[in-house]
Amino acid sequence: MGAELILAGDIGGTKTNLALFAADAPPGAPLTVASFRSADHPSLSAIITQFLAREKALVRRAAFGVAGPVAAGKATATNLHWRIDRDQLCATHSFQQVVLVNDLVATATAVPLLGPADLHPIRPGLPEPGGPIAVIAPGTGLGEAFLLWDGQHYRAHASEGGHADFAPDTPQEMRLLAFLQPELGHVSYEAICSGLGIPNLYRFLKQEGAAEPDWLRTRLAAAADPTPVIMDTALNQTESAPICQDTLRLFVKILGAEAGNLALKIMATGGVYLAGGIPPRILTALETGLPAPFTNKGRLSHVLQKIPVQVIVNPDAPLLGAATLARQMETTP
Repeated sequence: MGAELILAGDIGGTKTNLALFAADAPPGAPLTVASFRSADHPSLSAIITQFLAREKALVRRAAFGVAGPVAAGKATATNLHWRIDRDQLCATHSFQQVVLVNDLVATATAVPLLGPADLHPIRPGLPEPGGPIAVIAPGTGLGEAFLLWDGQHYRAHASEGGHADFAPDTPQEMRLLAFLQPELGHVSYEAICSGLGIPNLYRFLKQEGAAEPDWLRTRLAAAADPTPVIMDTALNQTESAPICQDTLRLFVKILGAEAGNLALKIMATGGVYLAGGIPPRILTALETGLPAPFTNKGRLSHVLQKIPVQVIVNPDAPLLGAATLARQMETTP
């Protein structure tokens, strides 16, 4: 590729996605996308080198969404042992400009650009034009972000709300908190509503007396990561394991409650968007299990009733958002 391109990246604890976008046009679909298993590489820079060498791409501007807090051009991925430095990336790869943001900021930046084909409705509502928008993303961890209207555009803002204290509201959830506290100390929503948290829910239900079939025990023992086994089994129409289905139901219930919490905290009258790797895989479970806990907010339930909830089903949304941020550098002083 001879023309100048924008490099966009979505850096997660499980995988890193890189994409190239045309630099001379508003970002649409990426020209090319590649996915790398993050743990197989010593650094983001190593992946970039491999990707750009393969694509023979000329890149002057790049933007990366990182699953973790970002400050002063530096980031440490929350569930990955990488330190990422904007200035080092510029020096190593001869980039003129690099944007480094929280991954949910990149995803949130894409939200105003998404169309009906990129979204799956979970519950109806009446979005308020220019109203705040909430984004919550269960993947390897639990990301949260929000968008505010500045009078002309939506601006995305970072949050680490996924690490806030888990607030149980049923006797079962109180037992879940008591089960996890001795082990974890601080029990966050991420410890439950994420790929890392699903095994915690499963272990809790097993301790509560849920039966674990022998074939499932064997499969879990052989798995490097139990989460895909639990989720795949929960969604399997031919292989029954109620403990996995109950794990998924509890996951969705708690996710719905936290999505409602986030909506209340920012008064997300513009809508709530579920992002991350998990929601697109469990659409039916979300449709049936999320609306009730989302709106169950006592005297403020009527506020939540008006707010629509949608799942972002376009897997390239974080890359689209990152590319948009890279393009904005042209006009930012």
